[in-house]
Amino acid sequence: MSGTSGDGWVEGPDGARYWGRYGAAGLLAVSPEHEVLLQHRAVWSHFGGTWGMPGGARHEDETPIEAAVREAGEEAGVPAGALTVRFTSVLDLGYWSYTTVVADAAHRFEPAVSDPESIAVAWIAIDEVAALPLHPRFAEAWPGLRDRL
Repeated sequence: MSGTSGDGWVEGPDGARYWGRYGAAGLLAVSPEHEVLLQHRAVWSHFGGTWGMPGGARHEDETPIEAAVREAGEEAGVPAGALTVRFTSVLDLGYWSYTTVVADAAHRFEPAVSDPESIAVAWIAIDEVAALPLHPRFAEAWPGLRDRL
């Protein structure tokens, strides 16, 4: 994709830092077996050692859905053609936003760790997600997302 990368930090008025000059997006893929695809984040990464969705910074010229699908492909080997978007959920802080893209996978594909940001990627049964050490923002969003699944 051409254009400017979304890499870089945005600092909020309270000093909190968020990754992605143009915001960020993540993909919550749902399998036909009622599982979600999660990424175990590398220890060195922001909130390392926790589980969350594959995702990352948006590029200047891409939609949140395009960013989420691209990042999931880069980080977890998610095949874009196997997804049907169900809904999006946006955390909008005014100066930065994060879009969760929830999509149904047409089939249960084999995910793959495809970059150094992941320790593992795995299908997790929906009922087992809350028992994992979750990324703090994903942990906050999970109950509402789960209710919509």
